[in-house]
Amino acid sequence: MLTITFDASWWLVLVFFFDLTVRILAIIIVPRNRRPSSATAWLLAIYFIPIIGVFLFLLIGNPRLPRKRRRKQERINEYIHDTSAHLDFGTLRPNAPEWFTSIVTLNRNLGAMPLAGDNGAHLISDYQESLDAMAAAIAEAKRYVHVEFYILQSDASTEGFFRAMEEAVERGVTVRVLLDHWANRGKPFYRKTVKRLRAMGVQWQLMLPVQPLKGKYQRPDLRNHRKLLVVDGIVAFMGSQNVTDSTYNLRKNLKRGLHWVDLMVRVEGPVVASVNAVFLSDWYSETDEILTDDIDLFSVTAGPGDLDCQIVPSGPGFEFENNLRLFLGLMYYAQRKVIVVSPYFVPDEALLNAITTACHRGLQVELFVSEEGDQAVVFHAQRSYYEVLLRAGVKIWMYRKPFILHSKSMTIDDEVAIIGSSNMDMRSFGLNMEISMLVRGEEFIREMRGVEQQYRDLSRELTLEEWEKQPLRSTVLDNLARLTSALQ
Repeated sequence: MLTITFDASWWLVLVFFFDLTVRILAIIIVPRNRRPSSATAWLLAIYFIPIIGVFLFLLIGNPRLPRKRRRKQERINEYIHDTSAHLDFGTLRPNAPEWFTSIVTLNRNLGAMPLAGDNGAHLISDYQESLDAMAAAIAEAKRYVHVEFYILQSDASTEGFFRAMEEAVERGVTVRVLLDHWANRGKPFYRKTVKRLRAMGVQWQLMLPVQPLKGKYQRPDLRNHRKLLVVDGIVAFMGSQNVTDSTYNLRKNLKRGLHWVDLMVRVEGPVVASVNAVFLSDWYSETDEILTDDIDLFSVTAGPGDLDCQIVPSGPGFEFENNLRLFLGLMYYAQRKVIVVSPYFVPDEALLNAITTACHRGLQVELFVSEEGDQAVVFHAQRSYYEVLLRAGVKIWMYRKPFILHSKSMTIDDEVAIIGSSNMDMRSFGLNMEISMLVRGEEFIREMRGVEQQYRDLSRELTLEEWEKQPLRSTVLDNLARLTSALQ
């Protein structure tokens, strides 16, 4: 009788060499073109939980879009850059400081639109008023409407917006709609919204779809986080607000009584063409349809103001983190004050150094965040930075619950501001497709200051003394969450 025996030592040797191979390959592959903090976090995950760590790295370790989509982005960027290089985008305000011109050049070299003059801009800080204002603009459309939002839901609050689109289609207006796939799937009213879009006859597409059975796949946690609306190339809206109820219709939000507070800006003038260019590039990425032959993108007219504005798109389709570099440059150029509003403030080392350095230079630095968070991990990761910020001299304002301050803006001194969809966290810098607008003009800053004061009146100041009384369990949770923020 033949007896076959297995020597367990051979299995141990195989496991040892397999484990060693994974560790060596991880050292070679993971750090390449990645932040040291992110690379370290991934290596720790792979070393300490190898099976899960390797699986997660293969699933979400590549922060870039698929090569085909990157090539599309590069082609449309080159077209817009070359086409707009020598066009007249309005008369710029005189006496721009050298540092502002330097920032504009930085943005342009990284893929931003040209700086445009002769623009009018008006802030809308009331949630429902913003939805109604966008609906009113759509109601005036004569040629086309371009809608691009991270979340788009047909509900009671957005009924006017959707009805305006329906009526526009009935008038013969072309309505194109983009909405993020992952952010909307599984959400309340998703099926209803899709059914309504189909029924009304708009042209619509999902952004960054994760549909492997249809041959559409990329890293599943990439998002198109932009929020914008363009009507006839004459008026545009952009900012932080999604087209949905202020509760997002989520059961957990309704149970906690949470409502979102957002900020949108209505713009007119040459800069509208730049907002439209961002939409056209995203439409091309999703449909392969080039609309620049049908739309005279750069046929611009002066708006009702003289603001200088520049649109800065950012995201994994670009080689560099355009929004982060813009924020860093402005913080270092600021001379008197820096005021930041960000619902998710999870900085990398460079941004943390920039904001604390502003304090050490003697500037007035304020940060507006929410007292209560809607995303536990991000909320605790953000809290882990409060102590170093407070000790540096940053004044932290916490918007009182049950409201989530979702606005995203920054003002520098009394002349320059940024408003858009970008948070100041590593997700917005590396994984989300965002849109920001750089604005120069004292009248716009005065309007921003008014909104900031509204937020200040509805917030409470967090002091270092209060923070030092935090229980140990909160500190542990905060620090653990901070470690996960680098996994991208």
